Amino acid sequence: MPYDTTKMKAWEIAEAAEKNLPTPHEWRERLGLAQDEVIPYGRVCKLDFIKIINRLAQKPDGKYIEVTGITPTPLGEGKSTTVLGLIEGLGKKGLSVGGCIRQPSGGPTMNVKGTAAGGGNSLLIPMAEFSMGLTGDINDITNAHNLAMVALTARMQHERNYTDEQLARLSHLRRLDIDPTRVEMGWIMDFCAQSLRNIVIGMGTRMDGYAMQSRFGIAASSEVMAILSIVRDLKDLRQRIEQITVAYDKWGRPVTTGDLEVAGAMTAWMRSAVNPTLCSTVEYQPIMVHTGPFANIALGQSSIIADRIGLKMFDYHVTESGFGADIGFEKFWNVKCRLSGLAPSASVLVVTTRALKMHGGGPKVTPGLPHLPPAYEKEDLELLEKGLPNLLHHINVIKTSGLRPVVCINAFPTDTKAEFNMIRRAAEAAGAHCAVSTHFAHGGEGAQELTEAVIETCQEKTPFHYLYPPEMKLRDRVQRIAKVVYGADNVEWKFDAEDKAKALEAEHKYDDYSTVMVKTHFSLTHDPDIKGVPKGWMLPIRDVLVYTGARFLCPVTDKISLMPGTVSDPAFRRIDVDVETGHVRGLF
Repeated sequence: MPYDTTKMKAWEIAEAAEKNLPTPHEWRERLGLAQDEVIPYGRVCKLDFIKIINRLAQKPDGKYIEVTGITPTPLGEGKSTTVLGLIEGLGKKGLSVGGCIRQPSGGPTMNVKGTAAGGGNSLLIPMAEFSMGLTGDINDITNAHNLAMVALTARMQHERNYTDEQLARLSHLRRLDIDPTRVEMGWIMDFCAQSLRNIVIGMGTRMDGYAMQSRFGIAASSEVMAILSIVRDLKDLRQRIEQITVAYDKWGRPVTTGDLEVAGAMTAWMRSAVNPTLCSTVEYQPIMVHTGPFANIALGQSSIIADRIGLKMFDYHVTESGFGADIGFEKFWNVKCRLSGLAPSASVLVVTTRALKMHGGGPKVTPGLPHLPPAYEKEDLELLEKGLPNLLHHINVIKTSGLRPVVCINAFPTDTKAEFNMIRRAAEAAGAHCAVSTHFAHGGEGAQELTEAVIETCQEKTPFHYLYPPEMKLRDRVQRIAKVVYGADNVEWKFDAEDKAKALEAEHKYDDYSTVMVKTHFSLTHDPDIKGVPKGWMLPIRDVLVYTGARFLCPVTDKISLMPGTVSDPAFRRIDVDVETGHVRGLF
């Protein structure tokens, strides 16, 4: 029987469900894994990627299902919940199913958005471990990234303090002549700490480092995180880590982790992080967790590695793209699938009545408040209808890839049948399948209409194709994304961004770099306050970031920070530990 979501909070449901959490040994037997393919970590386990993929190399892939959403409210519209509910729904039918979601960042978990563990009866367990470090992947990424900064700053100090002869005699080092004004990397931590966005380091004596400006970003923004999400194996990880540009020298030449002789040690920190972690839904279906890049400032996908083994282990493998289809699905479609060589069988587009009402001109949705404005908790067909263009826009984005989307109406208790019928008519008229799902309240049983629509879609033969060919130049790619995916009239290159783009286009070594847009997730535009589907606007590009390890070119729209801030009423105020049992309370 599903848990009563009207009486139990997420952490209480998790605590109850975890009493029967499958052990690593039970998972091994249930999934038909060899003993050395499962690496126990307390109540969960990692999966040895290399051993599993080698053993199952000749097995045909299962169905590949991606979950995305419309432009969300700041509360999120339940994509992770839908991933888990769909997995539970397929499991209810006795099908072989699993999936992968991203590991949550400590920043949002302790701030305002919550853990991304799903919710209600579509929840990932063990919830506390998942929300607070799990098997240490983000810690490994943080250590690997910050080790590169330690290597850089130590090298700058020693080059200032010693002559060329002393460097060669004492340490067999050559002078790199790093330009302190062109340091590309900063430090990272896994919290939202706005006071660390701009800092000064190296204060003190000549033995206390090199005095210069620096910064912190959140761990999810790290290039190391991005690399882990796209690599195919440990060898690929090692090669890409060695190519990360940390800074430039005084003549404009890149200084890499390879030049600093730190890439090997960074990879050593990452040796376990290459393997996905296996967790469970509250209905005891398998769900992997691997990598956690944000979609607005990075790739926004769980890993290619997890998808590769999931498609071998299961007949249906479900994965999630961050935020709306304009950001998450676009990067899944044109970056992740291109790099992996995998093609999806279906794309699920999550929509809620509250998000549509927001796009229709409803009151501002503010996270952290105990209640939504009344407009979102009562039937308002006029407001809902005005918001439908945002849904239709995202349907058309997915259809451009060749896929026929499955619109999932993630149902809330205050929604009405008339609202569902209005959404369904619009979605089906636009050429999408549509299903109402009550997986939050009823788990897999509540996801049966969605499950049947997804199975039907997976049986359809659709020609999947990319938005642009690989030989298309950077500025043309950005224009295609801006016009087709965002709905802009054109692109406006600001400051020296266009000169930088031209220079990158002129160097053939960047021809195969992926284009990864940096844009707000709260709007189709660059302005988070503009809702719906605006017309007659230009997309401003103010910079292009270059990530030589991930091999990404990242056009930046307007002002996006790589270090979010903590709000005035953060979640950490309500999180505590039961000192008698050691159980964490208050996570959501």
